[in-house]
Order: sequence, then C-alpha cells, then structure tokens
Amino acid sequence: MCGIAGFVSRKALPDSGHDSRAVLRRMAEEIRHRGPDADGFFLDRFCGLAHRRLSIIDPALGAQPMFNEDERLAIVFNGEIYNHAALAGPLRGLGHVYRTHCDTETILHAYEEYGPASLERLRGMFAYAIWDREKKELFCARDRLGIKPFYYYCDAENFVFGSEIKAILEHPAVSTAVEESVLPEYLAFGYGSGEETLFRGIRKLLPGHSLRLSVDHFQPRIERYWELPTQPGTRQLSDSEWIAETRARLEQAVESHLMSDVPLGMFLSGGLDSSAVAAILQRKISAPAKTFAVGYAEQRYSELPWARTVADIIGTDHHEVTVGRAEFFAALPHLIWHEDEPIAWPSSVSLYFVSCLAAEHVKVVLTGEGSDECFAGYGRYAYQLMNRRAWSAYRLVPETLRRMVRGRIASSSLLSADLRRKVNHTVLGRTGDLESMYLANFYGAFSRDEQQSLLRGGAHGAYDNFLRFFQQADALNPLEQMLFADKKTYLLELLMKQDQMSMAASIESRVPFLDHEFVAFTSGMPAHLKLRGRTAKYALKEAVKDLLPPEIVHREKMGFPTPLKSWLHDPESAELYEFLEERDGFVSQYLDRGAVSDLIRRHREGVEDATDRIWNLLNLQFWGDVFLNRNRERWMSSRLSQPVA
Repeated sequence: MCGIAGFVSRKALPDSGHDSRAVLRRMAEEIRHRGPDADGFFLDRFCGLAHRRLSIIDPALGAQPMFNEDERLAIVFNGEIYNHAALAGPLRGLGHVYRTHCDTETILHAYEEYGPASLERLRGMFAYAIWDREKKELFCARDRLGIKPFYYYCDAENFVFGSEIKAILEHPAVSTAVEESVLPEYLAFGYGSGEETLFRGIRKLLPGHSLRLSVDHFQPRIERYWELPTQPGTRQLSDSEWIAETRARLEQAVESHLMSDVPLGMFLSGGLDSSAVAAILQRKISAPAKTFAVGYAEQRYSELPWARTVADIIGTDHHEVTVGRAEFFAALPHLIWHEDEPIAWPSSVSLYFVSCLAAEHVKVVLTGEGSDECFAGYGRYAYQLMNRRAWSAYRLVPETLRRMVRGRIASSSLLSADLRRKVNHTVLGRTGDLESMYLANFYGAFSRDEQQSLLRGGAHGAYDNFLRFFQQADALNPLEQMLFADKKTYLLELLMKQDQMSMAASIESRVPFLDHEFVAFTSGMPAHLKLRGRTAKYALKEAVKDLLPPEIVHREKMGFPTPLKSWLHDPESAELYEFLEERDGFVSQYLDRGAVSDLIRRHREGVEDATDRIWNLLNLQFWGDVFLNRNRERWMSSRLSQPVA
C-alpha cells in the first residue's frame, strides 16, 4: 500500500528541473501518511512521478518508481496484486528479468508484454501510472471495484494525478474552486458518485477503467476494461451447490489476501461478515490472529461485546478502543482533510480510531466490507421490494382517494414531523417512484424539495448517477438492479472511507469479499439465495454456519452505528451549531442561511430529528474551512493529529 502522484506536461520542462522537482516533493509530502517508510521520484523532460511507500512486499528491494529492464518504462503503484507470483513465472519464461519479488514489477513486465490487455490478468486492488519514455505516453488504471483511489486534473498544458486530491492541489496549475453542480448529490447522499468531485476540474478515474495520455495528443483517452454482469446468470446449480461454492470461493479469497511480508490482522465488529473472514483467517495461520474492534461508552451503539464473543470463540489476540464524544468531534476536521471531501458516514471517524489502534501492532488488516452489496445485507432491499408489491395494489385505488390520503397525512396533528417524513416515503405519501420510496428514504439526507430550498441556484441531478446505473442493469431482477447500482455508487464511497481512514493511520486495509472473481460469482447467484423473505445473506449464512455460533450468524445487523444523535443534543455541541452558522463559512456562502438556521432550530427544539442532515452540513462546513479557507491549522492542534494512545 502506498501513495502515488505525478504530472505530465505538454511542453518540455526546463533543463534544470528545479521547480518541477520541488512540486513533486510537495505532492509526495502531502500524502506522506500513505507511505511513511520511504519516498521515491522520477523526472524527465515531460513527466514527473512521485511515490510514498508503506513497505509490505519485499521491503528491501521494492522501492518505486520502478523500471523495466531497459528503463524505458517507469511505474508508480498503489495496491496489491494477489496473483503476481502466478503471473511472474510465465513472464520470466518469456524473457523478462526480475530484480525484485514485488508485485509492482509484475505489473510492469505484464504491461511490457501485453500492453493494456495486461489488466485482464491482474487480480487485486490497484491504482497505478506507467510512463513510457520513448512514446512520451502515460498509461493509468484503477482496479475493477474501485478499492484504490485515483484522481486527476487535466487542462490544455498539464495532466496531474494522485492517490489523494490534496497532492494534486500542490501543482501550480491547479486552483481550489467549488464544483457547484455536484452539491445537490452531496446534500442528498453525502458524497458524489460520478467522475466529478467537489473540486472543480479534479475528477476520479472510475473503477474498471484505464486512461491513456500522450504528449503529442494531449487528451485523456478513457476506456472501460471490466464491468459487472448486467445480464441474468445462466449457471444451473442447486441451492446446496451454490452454498458450497460460496464457502470454497470465500476461503480462497481470504487466503489470497494473506500475502504479506509484514504483520497482518483483522478489523472485527462481531457481525457476520467480519466474523466469517476472521474465522477463516484464524484457520489459515498457526498463531492467534490479531483482531481490532472499536466501540463507545453508550452500550446500545457499541458492538464491542459481540466482537469479544467472536474473538474468544475463534481464539484471536483481541484489542479494543473506545471513542467518546469530545475526541470524535475533535477528529472530524482532521479526517475531512484526509478524506479530501466531506465524510459521508460518522462511522468513518470510528474507523480511524481502530486503524490507529491496529497500527500499533500490524501494517495490514482484512475487513468484511463488500458483503452487503454482494449478498443483499441491507434491510432497505427487503423494504423496497415490499413497497413495490404494495404499490402494485395501491395504484389501483382511484387517484382522488390517494390524493385525499396524502392531504390527511400532510395536515394530521397526530403525526410527528419524523413520522410524517417516513410515511411520505411509502406508497401512501407518494406515487410509487424509486426516488421517493427508495433513494430519498434510505440514502438521502435532504429530499429534492429540501435541496431546492437550500441551493440558491436550484437543485438538479442529485439522483442521476444512481438512476443511470440502475437503468443500466434493467435486464436484471429488481433486487439485482439495486445491488448493481449500489456497487457502482454507495459501495464506492464505503471503499474510499476504508482506504483513506486506514491510510490516515498508515496501514493497509484489504477486502476479500471484493475479490473481483468472487463478486462476479455472487452476481450470478439466484436472488432467493441472497434475500429469502426477510432473511438477508442467506447463502453466506449457510456457508459459514459451522464456523460461528447461531447468535452471531443470525444476529440483527447494527451497521457500525454511532451515538451521533445524542451527541448532537449534548449542551457541549452548541459550539458546533455556532460554527455551522458562521457568516464566512461554506454553508452561508453556498446555501440559504435562513433554511439552515430553521433546520437547526427545529432539530435542537426536538420538533424533528435532523441528525443526518446536520451531519451532512457540518461536513460541508468543515470541508470549506479546511480546503477553501485554508484554515487547516485552526484544527491541527487537536490531539487527533497524533496517533491514538
């Protein structure tokens, strides 16, 4: 795991290269946390590459940038290629000479031999850039599911890239400005799921895509090299065969993810996903695995007792950290700087704390991320299918009666604001559309009407990305459509949370459930093996039920909750609301101040629960202060700028 950055100039750089070297070093310094072990640089007349290294494979010889035999090609790489040893033998047979035992070198030789088609052979998580000195051409790629990040900026004269946006901002061609067109999606979801970011001109290379840029033709050429299945699966297996293959493939995925020359551990919540991976992990190694869990003093939100139970049962060396209100909010601006954009979920902060704990013991952790999107683990899937069935019947009721029901709901004094909001997202309150019953109900902080009242320029396009992916999979059944769209949007943001919060603590996180072959396998699995009635993840539960006790396999999903609602009602949170209403803050500049103040008032007076919306606004406000107002130093005095003790 590492951090990469670099640039290509359309015009030849000055022979001295002094300024360009200084830019490269500033870019690398901004992402030092991604690779505290070493740095490396390459600079010629058109291209500069920078690398920060977290030494995991071949610590002695794996320095980057790395070169092929004749030094025509140079690479900077972030990630792990789990099948690199299997690829290396044939490449050696074709005459390629290895100088290291690193997976980085395998990418380089595979590209040298097969060109862009080499991507089809790689199994792992990756983001990399290869510079061809002879062709004056840059080739970049990102892994199939988007586990590793890749951001870039391009104008008529400069192409700049990095693992994190903050590195790109160090290039003199790049200025900090807001991309206002993505604000509706941020208000709705807390993140952007398209190519655009909140920084104008800075984009994401989407998962499963490559990018090629030459000095002679200075336009990025982006191609998709892999896609999730969008047609129904055709494999004819019995339920028991699907379940048996689930177990076999999961064991293989976990085993492949154990590749490491440094200590390795596991994030353990005590839920089904992380517990299953931890149980398999423990069976694959001889010593007790190191497991790490995070929780809160507020017991109803803490999964620590469940994590302890699993650790005791499978016999791991278990470690815990508890997060309190004060340190949680003290960490927030610091972690928004690490994330580059607003943090979508409060659990990101907790993830940082447990990452700091893990960093005291290991350099690599496995996680259970991705299982819910493969096996339909979220409750919203069953609810939406139920709502669809209800709408099929309710739509037969005359519109005049349905309008009367909506009017009664709107005027009823018996319904609280929160309950009215929930009812409005059912067939009783709307017209059965996906946006209201599903997106605004389960994802959106601010509804379309609320976005419209907040944004002075109007709200457009908040749901476009999700709906585009949903429609792309219209040949699939409704459950698979939801899973496909989630893998393209919601999961992608979860993966950025995993990457940036773990890398903030200088450790690598790996996600066995998102091995691309395992994901393709689950995509072809019949829907009834994922969601059976209201039982989610049926096939996975059956596949691992011999590894864990029933109370773990079948316990209700908590989903990494935080006590945010009670913390925001704590009297000490008054300073947060004052900060949120500062006249020179992002919220006051870009959103309607009156609407924001009214929302805060209703929330603090208990008229309605606006926790998710307050969280969304707080993150936007902190983001603006850290990146637009350049007030990072205002927040860096926090104890959270140091590793958690």
